[in-house]
Amino acid sequence: MNFTQRVGLLLSGTLAMSSWSPAWAQNNDAAKPNASPAHGASPHEEAPQSFWPKPPKAPAGAPNVVLILVDDVGFGATSTFGGPISTPNFDRLAADGLRYNSFHVNSLCSPTRAALLTGRNNHEVGFGSIAEWSSPYPGYNTVLPKSADTIAEVLQENGYSTAAFGKWHNTPTWQVSPAGPFDRWPTGLGFDYFYGFMQAADNQYYTRIYEDTTPVEPYTTPENGYHFTIDITNHAIKWLHEQDAVAANKPFFLYFATGATHEPHQVPQKWVDLYKGKFDKGWDAIRQETFDRQKALGIIPANAELTPRPAGLPAWDSLTPDQKKLLAHQMEVYAGYAAQTDYEIGRLLDAIKAEGQADNTVVFEIFGDNGASAEGGLDGTDAHDLDGRPLTIAARLNVADLLGSELYMNHYAAAWAWALSSPFQGTKQDASHLGGTTDPLVISWPGHLKDPQDVRPQFSHVIDIAPTIYDIAGITPQAEVNGVRQMPLEGTSLTYTFDHPDAPTRHRIQYFTTSGNRAIYDDGWWAGDLFHSTWESYRLPAGGVPDKDIDTHPWELYNLNDDYSQAHDLAAKDPAKLKELEQLFDREAARNHAYPLLPPRELPPFGQGAGQKVFTYRSGVDRLQPVLSPQLGGLAYAISADVDVPIDGAKGVIVAEGGRYGGLSLFVKGGHVYYEINAYGNRSGQLVSTDVLKPGQNHIVLTLTPRSGANQGPDSHASRHPISGAGQLTINGQAEGEAQFANVNLRFNETLDIGSDLGSAVSPEYATPDRFTGTIDKVVIALQ
Repeated sequence: MNFTQRVGLLLSGTLAMSSWSPAWAQNNDAAKPNASPAHGASPHEEAPQSFWPKPPKAPAGAPNVVLILVDDVGFGATSTFGGPISTPNFDRLAADGLRYNSFHVNSLCSPTRAALLTGRNNHEVGFGSIAEWSSPYPGYNTVLPKSADTIAEVLQENGYSTAAFGKWHNTPTWQVSPAGPFDRWPTGLGFDYFYGFMQAADNQYYTRIYEDTTPVEPYTTPENGYHFTIDITNHAIKWLHEQDAVAANKPFFLYFATGATHEPHQVPQKWVDLYKGKFDKGWDAIRQETFDRQKALGIIPANAELTPRPAGLPAWDSLTPDQKKLLAHQMEVYAGYAAQTDYEIGRLLDAIKAEGQADNTVVFEIFGDNGASAEGGLDGTDAHDLDGRPLTIAARLNVADLLGSELYMNHYAAAWAWALSSPFQGTKQDASHLGGTTDPLVISWPGHLKDPQDVRPQFSHVIDIAPTIYDIAGITPQAEVNGVRQMPLEGTSLTYTFDHPDAPTRHRIQYFTTSGNRAIYDDGWWAGDLFHSTWESYRLPAGGVPDKDIDTHPWELYNLNDDYSQAHDLAAKDPAKLKELEQLFDREAARNHAYPLLPPRELPPFGQGAGQKVFTYRSGVDRLQPVLSPQLGGLAYAISADVDVPIDGAKGVIVAEGGRYGGLSLFVKGGHVYYEINAYGNRSGQLVSTDVLKPGQNHIVLTLTPRSGANQGPDSHASRHPISGAGQLTINGQAEGEAQFANVNLRFNETLDIGSDLGSAVSPEYATPDRFTGTIDKVVIALQ
């Protein structure tokens, strides 16, 4: 009996299901009927049992969840919280929701994101610092443990569609590779779909994007309108439309984490133009105006005080006219960048509304994963010389109109970060003060919140978001996942604040420590110890810093119940309370694996970090992250390439590492072989072959020798003093030229590519990707 005959008999009832079943249902005891038909009854009279798999189903009434995280924004930046930057979409979300004025983060991006996505403290899940600064200690190894399931995993297990867009900064750097493993990528941590980049920051015009686990390139160029924030918004909206088309019965969880407003501050000029002249009065006046608006809006308590400018940051009136002009423009660029981000978030929210899902969607928008960034230094950063030093203010003014474009990785001056942290002291990385740990949070859920537009004062922390989502969705996370016992959640659901604006806080104790700066919160009291301010010049020693040497400043003590902004240090008045809190910090830090507070930053034990000296690459290998490719800054090395040139010649890049802001490239142009080094956006040197490449097989060798004594091994790149070097080129054993390079001690922030130059171009001699038109057999990079 053939398949068609059997199906016909099944449909007519002549052949009982028990006598035949398709192969996928055979020998499946779990799928067999629990009981035989009653005696005398025909099998076909009973409803046939379904063998379709049953996917998880969300609890009845579970809402959609949108979690939005913006990067590097101060508490006093947005108009929603009294700041000078217009954020109308954040405003309208707050008009339908609740604003939290005592919401805390971990003062650095990876630590905040790890805590946000798991509901556990950041050191507890291996993220005491950013992914790029991993160390071989439990609290700093940047490996999310299997015992800490993410929000996406929990919701996915409970019938949600899940997707992440934008910045992802919680995968070990050495695992961001074509070989994986992929279980700690977004799609291995509960997200059905991912589209974004996987590092601390990226060029917003030449972004190194991954779709799920596959590298993809931007769909167009900056000249044709490409910008990363626009791109991820388009992809998020497309994903929403797809879910609406084929899975409308499932709630969704959408995590939208912009690369903005992290450095580089890159945004189309039309957004910068909106703020022309609006910061000419300077940071002191802007901070005071923000404070006044915060009071008028009820964002901060009536008795809150504006803390003074700290020592080390200049008064605006002390600047020269040229400094004022340049630094005010830096803030115009940043404001445009933040405003564009808000606009794109508005497009995403509009798409949800257009699908009729707005009333069934709870939105959490955190406008900052740490305080405003003072990492730009006292004068900000943009144009540099060959040695990496900033150009003069006058020279930088000459190119100021290009800030925001793809040409500069610019950042504003540190005092702007302080101004945007009103009313607090402290900025990003300062975990000892509220300016580094406090960011705006708005929760919007139409029809479910008492007194929309209100401000909630309860102390809360980023670890509270996960339990809040589970509470809203009616989900209890599993105690064991894939055989691994799950560590308990550290956070506290915020749903108690929805209907009770004056309820006492339920999050009573919280430790903080980042970059050696530390603090402890205990039921309204705060003790903090500042190790160093972000704008101060500081380089972590190779061996880290012993905990006993971190006490460079005295501990401070504040009663936040009466002193919202930390304006009055009570350490001298109440040493007993201070001692009590210091001991509490020590217990919490030890419990969460926060010691040592400043461990050494080490190359992971792979590739160069494991002592590898020779790296061999075949045609088609590209997008290798810096940690996986040889770091050649300051080292002696040889690059050999075996290529086949067609009869009509070849052109294009053979190998490139880095990009416009620092890198090297071996390429062919006009038949000649070129080797070029780019130092901080400047040509450090160029070597061009005397002869053109001949058709057929060619063996090209480029050797680079730093000046005598410069080769200090793989850790020499930690010291960025300029090192000159000499290059020699041979083709098929024949000398083809020599050249001097002014500075070869570089850090590469873009990828290594064989047969092309992806991202921004190392050399202005070509436009990316400039793929090699011949055939590459192999490229070998050997450290000498």
